[in-house]
Amino acid sequence: MLPATHADILAIGRVWNHYIRNSSATFTADEKSEDDLRIYIETRLSEAVPVLVARQQGQGACLGFAAASPFRSGPGYAHSLETSVMLAPEATRQGAGRALMEEVEARARRAGVHVLVAGISGENSDALAFHTRIGFEEVGRMPEVGFKFERWLDLVLMQKLLTP
Repeated sequence: MLPATHADILAIGRVWNHYIRNSSATFTADEKSEDDLRIYIETRLSEAVPVLVARQQGQGACLGFAAASPFRSGPGYAHSLETSVMLAPEATRQGAGRALMEEVEARARRAGVHVLVAGISGENSDALAFHTRIGFEEVGRMPEVGFKFERWLDLVLMQKLLTP
C-alpha cells in the first residue's frame, strides 16, 4: 500500500464515481473531476495518512484507495481521524480493503491517533460487516440525515480505538 500519485487519479475517479453514480455508499451526487482528485491527493501527501492505493500484483493496476482526514475541526479532535475506503467492484472480497485499512491504522498509530471513525450508509451492509470484521464498533446511528436517490438515508458511525 503506497501513497497515491498523479498516475492514480483516473483509476481513483473510476472507483469513486462508480459509487457516487450507483450506490448510497456515499451520500454525494457530485462526481469527482480530475482536478478534484488531484487536489484531494496533493493536500494529503504531507498528512500522517495520505491517500493510499492498493495495486494488483504484477500489473500495478489500482484496485482501490483509502484515506483518513480530520474527523472534525478544532484542537479537541486532533487525535481522531475519519476513514474512507473504496474498491473497484471487481476487487472486493480479495483482501485489498483489509490491507488498505491495516496500512491506514498503522500510519495513524505512528502519528499518535487515538480513534478512527467511519461514517457508513445504513444501507451498506457490506461496509458495516467489513468494518466490524476489522475491529470497528457501531457507536451511533443518525436516522435520515442523508438524502439520495429520492430517499432518506441513515448514517451509522463506527469507531476503532487505537490507544487505551
